[in-house]
Amino acid sequence: MATPTKPGRRARVLTGSARAAVGSARYLDDRLPFGRWLRPQLRKLFPSHWSFLLGELALYSFVLLILTGTFLTLFYKPNPDVAYESVVEISVQVRGGLLMRQLHHWAATVFVLAIVAHMCRVFFTGAFRRPRELTWMLGVLLFGLALFESFLGVSLPADQLAMTGLRQAEGLLLSVPLVGTYLSAFAFDGGFPGQVIPRVFVTHVLLVPGILLAVVPLHALILTWRQKHTERRATAAGEKTVTGGPFFPYFAVKNGATALFTIGFIALLATFVRVNPVWEHGAYRPGSLPPSAQPFWYAGVLEGAQRLVPAWEVTVGGYVLQFGLWIPPLVLAVFFGVLLLYPFLERRFTGDRDVHHLLDRPSQAPVRTALGAAVITFFAVLWAGTWVSAPPPVMRSAPGFPAPPPAAPALLTVPPDTYELVVPGLRIAVVVLPVAAFLLTRTWCRRRSD
Repeated sequence: MATPTKPGRRARVLTGSARAAVGSARYLDDRLPFGRWLRPQLRKLFPSHWSFLLGELALYSFVLLILTGTFLTLFYKPNPDVAYESVVEISVQVRGGLLMRQLHHWAATVFVLAIVAHMCRVFFTGAFRRPRELTWMLGVLLFGLALFESFLGVSLPADQLAMTGLRQAEGLLLSVPLVGTYLSAFAFDGGFPGQVIPRVFVTHVLLVPGILLAVVPLHALILTWRQKHTERRATAAGEKTVTGGPFFPYFAVKNGATALFTIGFIALLATFVRVNPVWEHGAYRPGSLPPSAQPFWYAGVLEGAQRLVPAWEVTVGGYVLQFGLWIPPLVLAVFFGVLLLYPFLERRFTGDRDVHHLLDRPSQAPVRTALGAAVITFFAVLWAGTWVSAPPPVMRSAPGFPAPPPAAPALLTVPPDTYELVVPGLRIAVVVLPVAAFLLTRTWCRRRSD
């Protein structure tokens, strides 16, 4: 008879580890019923079409934003006197600092782009209808917060370009009657630039990210997980029948691949595409012209609107009311208000109060699709207003003072006579083209649905 041998050290360690893991799992499951909750969640079905992953692109970009932003916060100094120098130091002296800055920038750009693409997919397919109105409203809130956070982020370098944007924001606050000076004092703490950089830093690093960290899981995980997912009519078995692949391993593997693709794509952009070289813009110098830089597409909409709106002013009781400055932000405020309440507005005008789990093809909702095309055309024309500029005026110094630095060349400069024709043309286009886009899109959708 063979003599039993004592198990080796490796086998004993593996056996003991397995017993400890099983015991720990049972201990936690007795007190926190993870097992009973986790089993059905792992079997939850998810759609297979690629368009349903647009929200995941935004989610993983947001995760990368948090990680890179944490790194940058360790080295950034939010003191107005040294903020610019600290950004230059991060870029040229901190090991990996420039790569982290560029990763943070491109992650923010992809984050906003993914949100816009995801919202377009939801809007044009009618995925915002009952019972997903709250999910849609949270998505609109995320969109607005992402735009505001982007503006705060590009203001933190405190270079000539960033301070020019903050100067425009101060002018907009000061134009508000009666309370404008109080709003400016609250934001800037005195004359420009005051203490605006520390306040922007706290808002950018603590306040807005805190709200995003609360809203993103609620929008992307809790509500989405609690509700049945929407399905394409071409592959759905019925309004109440759930199809798709289970979360584990099918959707988990797709999510992992999407995360790797998103991070890899952003890393390639950050490595090979230079952006926001603050050392070329230089520190803020009062009275100097801003450097030539094309606004980001989501910020250029507001700037383009401010260029196209005439400088209307009305004096009432000694107060100068600058309607030309107020119209662009009021238009954006109305847009976000309509966007936020759109599920209820469409329900009011169509009378459709049914529960919808199947997505519409855009041609099945001609009016909705035409409205979306008109809005996209409207903002595209506003954005086009930022691409053409007239030559800046020649700056001359008083006798005995040094000559001012020359103005930076614009991206697309045209003669003043040509610019005077471009602006009225864009003013006409911003009214005519959206209407034309609405009529053409509605006609096309109706022909497709016949």
